[in-house]
Amino acid sequence: MSNDTDQQLVNRVLAGNSAAFNLLVLRYQSRIAVLVGRFIFDKAEIEDVCQESFIKAYRAIETFRGDSSFYTWLHRIAVNTAKNYLIARSRRPPQNDVELDSAETNISLLDCEGPAETYSMAELKMVIDSAIAGLPEDLRTTYTLREFHGMAYEDIMKVMTCPVGTVRSRIFRARELIDKKVKDFFI
Repeated sequence: MSNDTDQQLVNRVLAGNSAAFNLLVLRYQSRIAVLVGRFIFDKAEIEDVCQESFIKAYRAIETFRGDSSFYTWLHRIAVNTAKNYLIARSRRPPQNDVELDSAETNISLLDCEGPAETYSMAELKMVIDSAIAGLPEDLRTTYTLREFHGMAYEDIMKVMTCPVGTVRSRIFRARELIDKKVKDFFI
């Protein structure tokens, strides 16, 4: 991969070298896929939304001012693209249901062999994932940026376009709600 900084690659793209954008895609495609995966759960749909995000970024590259990092800018595009995708999907009528006869129905508890701890950990992970998915959108996005992407409060502030105090309180509130769900799981 190239040792060029993001800004150097952006400058090369602006100068007409579209191959430089491919280096940016390679640099960030896995991080963007993880990000989009927090909103969308189907692998094929994640790939589609990621591709659409990079296409939008390429088309809007001249609007990147460098006030924040390229990833922060790209992150905002990906979040908006995922949100727009979810909104558009909710407006579509549901696809035909799978016929029960054609569905695989021979799953049994015997297929889940393993220690009780493994089952409990998988169950706990489901509780945590469910708690995160159930958070209000602003809390979930802020929490995800901090906990899963390790972004600094100041960067989250730029992405979320809110004061740093709001970022801190959203993260605190998200942690509180998740903790409550986990505690309820153990009761």
